[in-house]
Amino acid sequence: MDLSGQILIAMPGMADPRFEKSVVLICAHSAEGAMGLIVNKPLEDLSFSGLLEHLGIPLAPAGRDIRVHFGGPVERGRGFVLHSADWRPPGEGTMAVPGGLEMTATINVLEALASGGGPGKALLALGYSGWGPGQLEAEIARNDWLTCEAPDGLVFAPDDGGKWSAALRGMGIDPLTLSAAAGRA
Repeated sequence: MDLSGQILIAMPGMADPRFEKSVVLICAHSAEGAMGLIVNKPLEDLSFSGLLEHLGIPLAPAGRDIRVHFGGPVERGRGFVLHSADWRPPGEGTMAVPGGLEMTATINVLEALASGGGPGKALLALGYSGWGPGQLEAEIARNDWLTCEAPDGLVFAPDDGGKWSAALRGMGIDPLTLSAAAGRA
């Protein structure tokens, strides 16, 4: 099972409150584990301009203001920019994500966005969601997550609060019909 480039949609019975109604884009998945970014939980207490100021990166008048998200509980002080594939920073630090996206974890992308350049679409996540070998597969088997391809436009959609419902509707599921109880036939 390789879920790279797919999304996880938290089921209503998700036991971990950090992932309640989360939509997670899986950036990498292998036998060694999985890594993803929550794409629908903006950080209310941190703005992009505030983060740039903290890092000493000037925001140019033409600079862009992207949303800062809680990417997950692992390494919360580390930033990851999930972005469209129309921009590649010099050097290393960018990883291709299946589905036409890329993830950059270097300061170059922040500097480019602050100056008005960089990728056409971008989302900054602080921290990431990580799973050890077999852990994600066990959570899926336990009915903690639904998986599917990311519907067009979902990852960068402006309505973070509506992404969970939109992801479910993209699968043909009415969010109101989901139950927190799981069962097997």
